[in-house]
Amino acid sequence: MDLIQHPLVFLHLPKTAGQTVHNALAAAVGAARVSPIRVHSQAEGWRQFPPGHALYSGHLDMAEAGHLPRGRFTFTVLRDPRERIASFWLYLRRDALRLDPTHLALPSNIGRRRALDWAAEDYFFSGDAAWQAFIRDHYDNFYCGYFGSGRFRGGAMIRVLPAPAAVARAREGLAALDGVFSIDDLRPLEAALAERYGLTVRFDGRKDNAADLAPETRRWPILLEALGSDAARRRIESFVERDEVLLAPRHAWT
Repeated sequence: MDLIQHPLVFLHLPKTAGQTVHNALAAAVGAARVSPIRVHSQAEGWRQFPPGHALYSGHLDMAEAGHLPRGRFTFTVLRDPRERIASFWLYLRRDALRLDPTHLALPSNIGRRRALDWAAEDYFFSGDAAWQAFIRDHYDNFYCGYFGSGRFRGGAMIRVLPAPAAVARAREGLAALDGVFSIDDLRPLEAALAERYGLTVRFDGRKDNAADLAPETRRWPILLEALGSDAARRRIESFVERDEVLLAPRHAWT
């Protein structure tokens, strides 16, 4: 199958094994045929998906992919929403420790700096309006916000909806995809790529960009301990309430 006429579109959500999936796909299709746009902030609108590539992969707005050839295969990988939140926070802290003070002080690294320097409760629940918008867009029922709006920073328009309406919108977004896979078992994705494109891709054993924790270590209890108060723990639980409803029928995942 011609990958230019039937491109792969991987909607990479933070901390869902995306780097592992991207690297394996890029190796399979050839680096020269991978779109250079990896983050929605690199380009506006449909320019996030410039024509003529075999693989589009990154933190991209799914709402802007409509102009690509109809034969595209658009998919994503999901993770338990609690583990995704905790893993994202831990990743930013770890990444901050790897930066020298000059680079860590750059405005672009404010998220890493605050994850490292601020107490967990302050990181999630304090700061100015712009900071809280960032937190809500990236952590607060992120799946409902992303799939309901089709955009990384579109959560605000979904959060104002009653929970049933927000979940229904997100389910419509998920249903529009060609594949929804689980980080817990990527063999169905391997099978889909082999059947559709004849590609042999293996994800088993790869842990690109993984944290310095054993794979079986649960991240959520680490975050709960760091939050330090029952009130903060109750607030962070609200960040997964709608997503858990959205993902409840796990048998529906491809």
